[in-house]
Amino acid sequence: MSHQALIDFYQTLTPQTLPRFAEFYSEDAWFKDPFNEVRGLPAIQRIFAHMFTQVGEPRFVVETVVADAGGAMLVWSFHYRARLWGKSASQVMRGVSHLQFDAEGKVNYHRDYWDTAEELYMKLPGIGSLMRGMRRMLAA
Repeated sequence: MSHQALIDFYQTLTPQTLPRFAEFYSEDAWFKDPFNEVRGLPAIQRIFAHMFTQVGEPRFVVETVVADAGGAMLVWSFHYRARLWGKSASQVMRGVSHLQFDAEGKVNYHRDYWDTAEELYMKLPGIGSLMRGMRRMLAA
């Protein structure tokens, strides 16, 4: 499997392409992000399927790739429309995925790193004001 094929898969992900995870991930792959920790292809597919129900127009853009035969680090931006309180505002969240590949070149370890405070909570009404105030208070 080429790294570019995997990146293309992420960047063109739709509800219809979710079954293609099996082309890129091992059956017992492990996945962790700030809200989930699961093992197995069906559980990983459920997380991404859930994403399509929670936000509008989700789209990943991979901006930087550092990779070799054993793994990769992908720096990405996630573009979406937030469905909060009747609004549909365009948002961007930035993060990094750490991937490790098995002997067949499939992802068997996927860990996403992104700052939930800055990238998510600060954008929420009420909570965002509190978080921004705390940041100002704690900043040097």
